Amino acid sequence: MADTSSSMQPKVFKVFYDQRQSVVNQSSFSPSAGKPALVVEEWQRRGFSFELAPVTPVTREDLYLVHDKKHVDDVLDLKKENGFGSKSYEVAQSLYWTSGSLVSACAHAIRSGENTSSPTSGFHHADWWRTSGFCTFNGLMVAAVKSRGLLPEKKIGIIDIDFHFGDGTAGIIKHSGLDYVQHYTFGGDESYSGSWAGGPQADEWLQRLPGIVESFGDCGLVIYQAGADPHMDDPLGGALSDDQLRARDRIVFTTLKRMGVPCTWNLAGGYQKPLQRVLDIHNATIEECLKVA
Repeated sequence: MADTSSSMQPKVFKVFYDQRQSVVNQSSFSPSAGKPALVVEEWQRRGFSFELAPVTPVTREDLYLVHDKKHVDDVLDLKKENGFGSKSYEVAQSLYWTSGSLVSACAHAIRSGENTSSPTSGFHHADWWRTSGFCTFNGLMVAAVKSRGLLPEKKIGIIDIDFHFGDGTAGIIKHSGLDYVQHYTFGGDESYSGSWAGGPQADEWLQRLPGIVESFGDCGLVIYQAGADPHMDDPLGGALSDDQLRARDRIVFTTLKRMGVPCTWNLAGGYQKPLQRVLDIHNATIEECLKVA
């Protein structure tokens, strides 16, 4: 008789999404507030093989782990502008769910050893005491600290391949002395200078990328920011072509898989218009992830 136990059932890739993490009709140059819903709808429409998993929202106390308490309270109580430069109640309420999505996805990846996704953006510029660059609270760091509680003997990795320097992430790590968080940020890579526009420098960086990922082999989990804004046509980017972005994703996922390190990835930036260009890049990322999931 065939073994029908749960351990023998095929794994289904999980995307941690709640509609409360998405804000429609948010007036901003950045589409990130409303992108979660659009990305999930796009993935469902295209028939990608995944299932939606429930999100547990973070609390204020969770946000206090990586941010100044007064700063957190002032933003959530609408006394201080969010990362979009507004005092929107809808955005403030969504912040519990955006960080909650990433924390929930990381927790499942740790417990199951499976890759997961959190369709969220707007994290890596947010520092201990301030919002910046469309980023309000640093969900990457909230997830890293919460994940450390599940992996007390392991490092937590953040591979940030959004186009821009993850200055908020670096700032929080330094401010709080979180030496168990291993951080790579594409925008801070010393080899990068100016626009690569998909040329030879980009190919050279891709040749180095496996080694960068391999340096995270001691981590119990890697959080991967698969930004769409490194694309050569992005108004705030200018580095990689479509094929090079896909190769980036393939290298990250296959290298981590080979090392046995689970990965949770999120969307990060992307500013091309029409927005479908950004969605197409996120489509490529989930396609590459599903090949190794």
